[in-house]
Amino acid sequence: MLVADLEGLCTHYTDAGPQNGPAIVFANSLGTDLRLWDKIVPQLPAGLRVIRYDKRGHGLTSATPAPYSMGTLVGDLEKLLDHLQIKDCLLVGLSIGGMIAQGLAVKRMDLVRALVLSNTGAKIGTREMWQQRVDAIAAGGIAPMADAVMERWFSKAFRDTDEMQAWRTMLVRTDAGGYAGCSAAIAGTDFYTPTSGLRLPTLGIAGSEDGSTPPDLVRETVGLIPGSKFELIRGVGHLPCVEAPQEFARILNAFIAEVGHV
Repeated sequence: MLVADLEGLCTHYTDAGPQNGPAIVFANSLGTDLRLWDKIVPQLPAGLRVIRYDKRGHGLTSATPAPYSMGTLVGDLEKLLDHLQIKDCLLVGLSIGGMIAQGLAVKRMDLVRALVLSNTGAKIGTREMWQQRVDAIAAGGIAPMADAVMERWFSKAFRDTDEMQAWRTMLVRTDAGGYAGCSAAIAGTDFYTPTSGLRLPTLGIAGSEDGSTPPDLVRETVGLIPGSKFELIRGVGHLPCVEAPQEFARILNAFIAEVGHV
């Protein structure tokens, strides 16, 4: 187990592959931990240095008192990459991880050479919607909303599988304060203007059945960045890396080859 003390935040991460290889960094969605990428990592090209981490309040990383700001979450990843002496990574972010990725690319151009923005947006939902979720967590925890979240995360076909139950358990076991804190960070974020200033290779990936970040939102967000590409994976929801790992990896690996990150 690898844990870095980053100015008082004990951050859990994995660091696999050659230390001198091109770095690819994965940032997770709300309510998941770094296992989100378990099906993707084995399909990556050989020679990459693969970094995964649990964001604040998720997985095995410390949960500090809520609420959090997006700047804090961006700063957490910035500190981790500085700690690992990583520059020019290919940064893959899903949902809130995609927002963190946008924020880090704007703040530290030296850290990010290319972006993959999966099932995310420059702005996700409304402040009022996220406040309702925070209030619901305060009143009853995460479990009462878990079934509704699964409907947004996964296609109907996947919701009928045993594997879906494991993802539901991961969600329910997420620290309530960490989930609420990250919800507040999403509520306060509008990256339309800063993201439109980015000039780096960018790929957007969406799921046709995504109830959290619909394809049009993902397309609109990556469309802010000149020269970006967009891919739609049909028949899957908010977590295509879970539902369609082969297709997700095929799209990701094609982008890795295209930008020369091997």
